[in-house]
Amino acid sequence: MTDHPYKSLPDKAFWRRSVAAPHMADVDPVGVFELQLTREKKVATAGSCFAQHIARHLKSSGFQYYVAEPGHAIVPEQIRTEHGYGLFSARYGNIYTARQLLQLIDRAYGRFMPEEGAWVDADGSVRDPFRPTVQPGNFISVAEMEGDRAQHLAAVREMFETLDVFVFTLGLTECWRSRADGAVFPLCPGVSGGEFDADKYEFYNQTADDVTADMSAFIEKLRAVNPAAEVVLTVSPVPLMATAEPGAQVLSATTYSKAVLRVAAETLRQRHTGVHYFPSFEVITGAYNRGQYYADDLRNVVEDGVEHVMRLFLRHAAGEDAASAEVDAKADDTSEDDFLAKSAALVEAECDEILLDQSAES
Repeated sequence: MTDHPYKSLPDKAFWRRSVAAPHMADVDPVGVFELQLTREKKVATAGSCFAQHIARHLKSSGFQYYVAEPGHAIVPEQIRTEHGYGLFSARYGNIYTARQLLQLIDRAYGRFMPEEGAWVDADGSVRDPFRPTVQPGNFISVAEMEGDRAQHLAAVREMFETLDVFVFTLGLTECWRSRADGAVFPLCPGVSGGEFDADKYEFYNQTADDVTADMSAFIEKLRAVNPAAEVVLTVSPVPLMATAEPGAQVLSATTYSKAVLRVAAETLRQRHTGVHYFPSFEVITGAYNRGQYYADDLRNVVEDGVEHVMRLFLRHAAGEDAASAEVDAKADDTSEDDFLAKSAALVEAECDEILLDQSAES
């Protein structure tokens, strides 16, 4: 007689604890996670705004968060951060879609040179269409922007070739692309630079097959320059701010987007060796926490949620059980009032998507 296939289901005591515990610290949906992370390994990050939280916690936990484009050392760290240095491993800003990531590696190695040039604002300042928000006040000229872009892409090449682990947070399926050559932008042209022209740009909502194909192509190109690179995929728990899908409502659009990304991530994990999935999405959105990992706007993730994700990541990837136990014990001693007060504090993260809410075109 074979073992019952559902023998690993949590027992009733688990469900009682997960509902009763206000900190949800004992909830661990990770299962088997094969990545072995040491403090010597270079861990690079990219993706949606949630990926910034991962980078911040890796750095604060003593792991080697890899920044290939740190900015000039003479510039104070706060100013460098305001200019997009260190938020991710290179100064590419938020990369929301798999197509953006694939095109980034192709642009870095000269395989794809988009027809879209510079975006010039009304005051004459210049934006990079593929990083429209990384430079506060914009660049002063096209030449400055192109020089900075060349330096940036050189750093991207160095990052891909020398990283050990690449953590990518899949954020969206919806994107805006050029009708001329399919170049994808992080934001709809006209929201933060550029001018929207329906003859030049089109909306596209990626399918699970699209995401899987784009990420598979990216993984192959990454391995071509760095055969030992491992990839960790996560899905952002941050819901959509708005949707451009015709006839859709943002709630159903969010469900579609996250479902597609989750299915693609699992498909990639099964098809490629050295590709792992970490369930940060499940930790934050699970019904067991009764929405307490979201701020009052029901969109931004509060610090307790991020800490829970990173405790589990370090526990399973690096065996950081002692640190986890210490944090969990501290959480158990916190009153419910203190917990609610802490949950009200948002983690700072640069998220371009917030601009959609500020645009007259949204």
